[in-house]
Amino acid sequence: MSTFFSTAGPAKEVTHGSATFELPILYFRDDAFGLFYTADPQKVKNLLPSDKLHPILLPGNRTIVGVAAFNYIDTTIGSYGEIGLVIPVVHSNKVPRILLPLLLESRYPGFGVLVMHLPVTKSIARDAGRGQWGYTKFVADMTFMITPEFMECRMKEAEREILTMRVARKGIPVRDKKPLITYSVLNGNLIKTIIPQTGSFRLSVSPQDSFLKLGNHPVAESFGNLGLGRSPLLSRCYLERNAILPAGEIIETDVRPLDGYVGEDREEIHEIRYTEAIE
Repeated sequence: MSTFFSTAGPAKEVTHGSATFELPILYFRDDAFGLFYTADPQKVKNLLPSDKLHPILLPGNRTIVGVAAFNYIDTTIGSYGEIGLVIPVVHSNKVPRILLPLLLESRYPGFGVLVMHLPVTKSIARDAGRGQWGYTKFVADMTFMITPEFMECRMKEAEREILTMRVARKGIPVRDKKPLITYSVLNGNLIKTIIPQTGSFRLSVSPQDSFLKLGNHPVAESFGNLGLGRSPLLSRCYLERNAILPAGEIIETDVRPLDGYVGEDREEIHEIRYTEAIE
């Protein structure tokens, strides 16, 4: 009988910097949650590395950006934390205009998320991500709070606050078998990576008791400068999730750089709390 992880195919060992690991990377268990906000379309467009990448235009001439947190508990490269600051886009020769329900289905040809920043708590995850996919990773400290009522992550670099995000565990249950598709830049090439995943999440529109607080770090400021809406548009809180991360493919050459924030080599903090609130 074919199972989800049996579709990953044979493993291949690769090395990037301090990271030697097998592709594809398998994700067996994690805590995943995120928020989406409206943003200024011109400010978002100015960040895109290719003229074929277009932000999603919503009613009212706004676009959408997101923050997604992952507390990876069990993977083939160990446990670590990760937060993605992403821009939903379409890779196309013409500007799309997508209604929100279709956006959530992510079935539009060329749909994916451009990875703006992707901090992680492990140097091996940073080196693997930058070397293999061009993901804009750097090492940050993350404290996750997982309770029956909400999921929360506070992220810092040393003592400098980057962000705190809390997502209430509320909303309509949705079964999710669609792949996560990412866009990134590696050596001047636009990389498309199709990440099979399976799971379920709770979806909430204009969620209450959920928030994003940005600090004074350069990563927080670059995201906050996109003209975010005052409150979240959508929240997503996974009940369970599995994923397979393969190598990506080049879909466009000679694109503009997207290096992101680099940071420094440093000791890593990945903390998980279940009963005590973050003060």
